[in-house]
Amino acid sequence: MAIEIKAPSFPESVADGEIATWHKQEGESVSRDELIVEIETDKVVMEVVAPEDGVISKIHVAEGETIQSEQLLALLEPGAAAASKEPAAAAAPASASAPANTEGADAQGLMGPAARQLVEEHKLDAASIAGTGKGGRITKEDVQAHLKDKPAAAASPANAPTVTAAKAKDMPQVPAAPTGERIEKRVPMTRMRARIAERLMDATHGTAMLTTFNEVNMAPVMALREKYKEQFEKVHNGTRLGFMGFFVKACCEALKRFPEVNASIDGTDVVYHGYQDIGVAVSAPGGLVVPVLRDADFMSLADVEAAIRDLGLRARDSKLTIDDMIGGTFTVTNGGVFGSLLSTPILNPPQTGILGMHKIQERPMAVNGEVVILPMMYLALSYDHRLIDGKTAVQFLVAVKDLIEDPARILLQL
Repeated sequence: MAIEIKAPSFPESVADGEIATWHKQEGESVSRDELIVEIETDKVVMEVVAPEDGVISKIHVAEGETIQSEQLLALLEPGAAAASKEPAAAAAPASASAPANTEGADAQGLMGPAARQLVEEHKLDAASIAGTGKGGRITKEDVQAHLKDKPAAAASPANAPTVTAAKAKDMPQVPAAPTGERIEKRVPMTRMRARIAERLMDATHGTAMLTTFNEVNMAPVMALREKYKEQFEKVHNGTRLGFMGFFVKACCEALKRFPEVNASIDGTDVVYHGYQDIGVAVSAPGGLVVPVLRDADFMSLADVEAAIRDLGLRARDSKLTIDDMIGGTFTVTNGGVFGSLLSTPILNPPQTGILGMHKIQERPMAVNGEVVILPMMYLALSYDHRLIDGKTAVQFLVAVKDLIEDPARILLQL
């Protein structure tokens, strides 16, 4: 008896999803827990795996189609064997949007999100990479091994992959063109990118957003980090001591002193949160996402650093869950990792505050009447002026600055 493969149950905050990629086609064998299809929502990419060994007998929804929570996606014949190791082109679900069954398309379909990202970054021909995963699936390690063995070939224009219809939807870059040609390429926004754009516009038009700036001397934190980083990593099982942990803990302490910055607006009501759930902006293949550190005020510095690393890795591999993204009372974003010297971060509604960190740069500063070269960072606090007055915003930012410039204050809560 065929087993129904259905979409996951979406939470109330997610209305629907879209079929991003079928990794298996009709007539193909699958193993238990093998990836079958990826579903893109406006928050995360969700993976649906095979409940047991068998063959995909019927696909009911084509790539690009919108689906609802727990909708039937496909049928699986348990224990059956595929008629052929290589599925026929006719086995693909009938849809005008279904990609042609070329060699490059098959290779792309047998890749996980992390492997696909590496292939696109290095402009590799996926068909030339040997897959060692189940069913010939290309893993991240396979791509890394290919890069290590053939660095010259990977960089050579002669080996650049051909742009096929199957790959076009995953390649937003305009392809290189000979002199004189003016090539344009139109691709639809992904659901996640469209949702990000919608939320940014909502924040811009729906809040009285204002930004205040300050600068912080990073020398004390850098000295502390240099002194203890090896011991810290050894004691805390490989967790590295970074800068984000200090800022998250400093924000938690400052939020306790200025509860308006930790509040949210709900209609004509103000909701004051008696806890600090800190959203940390991280880069994902589909765009910037903001997973949340729950009860960050009760987490140790090591716990914060470990959690941020875990969220960053899962964002890179498209492994974040919807639960990871829901909530948050305040957000910290670090544009400095990309080299940003100064920016005005956009609010993440219904939150009323977001702290922007930036690049650490040595600058001449006046200290006790003398010019001293110090590692300085600009800080930016964007806030909703409907709830937070300028005085409160400035005092909050100064509190964060004081805690970072004297890290012992974080421990002593001074």
